[in-house]
Amino acid sequence: MPRPVDAPSPAQWPSVNRDADEYRHIKASGIYEHDKETLVYAATELGAGYWVMTPLKTEKDGTLLINRGFVPIDRKDPTRRSEGQITGNVTVSGLLRISEPNGTLLRSNDPNADRWYSRDVAAIADKRDLTQVAPFFMDAGKSDVPGGYPVGGLTQIRFPNSHLQYAITWFAMAVMSLAFLWFLLKRKNSAEDAHDI
Repeated sequence: MPRPVDAPSPAQWPSVNRDADEYRHIKASGIYEHDKETLVYAATELGAGYWVMTPLKTEKDGTLLINRGFVPIDRKDPTRRSEGQITGNVTVSGLLRISEPNGTLLRSNDPNADRWYSRDVAAIADKRDLTQVAPFFMDAGKSDVPGGYPVGGLTQIRFPNSHLQYAITWFAMAVMSLAFLWFLLKRKNSAEDAHDI
């Protein structure tokens, strides 16, 4: 994995975009604001639970939401994972991710009820009264967290290669179109032959 570069500074935030920046390996230093964490429902290879989104007050006069990783449902309460609530100045590295506004295909975020199904940076920042927040978040990499939770480094960066499936689909559609055209022409010729009689 490449060495992490500094997370974009507030002056660079407007130019951050999905095509150029998503999954870039970044790092940031600052202090976690554990009292403002947000739990986002997650289904992972470790089972059902939550992503722990914790604001990091950075040394660059901004706040960066950090997806510190996964906790199972029985560790939802921060007192059940207090060892992992790291205090003091920290340096975190991971992958830059673009905000996921509005929720998922099946469920919408409900900020009023504090129910989250996607990592919507703007909505989370508004709910937690955060200011000067980066328009992206970081998926923290795997690290040794005291107590073992949250578990970082679970970002799925393998994308399915569906090119063959697409090619077969389009080929099948082309064959069906030609067969339908042949059927129409044959039917037209049969109708003309019947008319001539």
